[in-house]
Amino acid sequence: MSIRTILFDLDGTLIDTNTLIKASFEHTFKEYNLNFSNEEILKFNGPPLVDTFNKIDETKADRMITTFREHNIREHDNFVTAFPHVYDTLEELQNRNISLGIVSTKMRHTVHMGLELTGISKFFSTIITYDDVTHAKPHPEPVQMAMQKLGAHPEHTLMVGDNHHDIVSGQRANVQTAAVAWSLKDTNYLKSFHPDYIIEDIKDIITIVGDSFA
Repeated sequence: MSIRTILFDLDGTLIDTNTLIKASFEHTFKEYNLNFSNEEILKFNGPPLVDTFNKIDETKADRMITTFREHNIREHDNFVTAFPHVYDTLEELQNRNISLGIVSTKMRHTVHMGLELTGISKFFSTIITYDDVTHAKPHPEPVQMAMQKLGAHPEHTLMVGDNHHDIVSGQRANVQTAAVAWSLKDTNYLKSFHPDYIIEDIKDIITIVGDSFA
């Protein structure tokens, strides 16, 4: 099926926020006298903060979320950059009349901070954030909402992300899925969720789009 719409996760997919997220978790855990290994912190990268902190301590979750977000916003511009070839790839997709959207588990404010800082906001016709949905990824609602706003059809849509919840959300919404090989998650781990594609470089999407019209 030809791909006419591409939905992207943001953090870890288009922009490199990994160092910022790790630092924000470490800052939060230090404030609450909690100790987690780097491997454990890595697993916290991706799901909504409310899920992560509720699992750690429901009685302190709201306060930990506030601490995390304050640090994350304060240090944001010191850490965040776009991954290589992202800008040029998005520009080429736009030139090919591919509809582009963002589907993120982050709050709207910080999503827009990242998009504006890296100069890629202009490429996206819709942006779905944690604030916009009742159920975050891996529920299909965010992907379905993005498609609805873009007038897209599942058979012509691709969801791209760096974590299993991106793949599962796309699959539940009956769209094609692609996992990125530069994810902090192990590639074999992502393969276990059976995405349609594993992309080594964001530029690979140009080939996928071209092949879909062949």
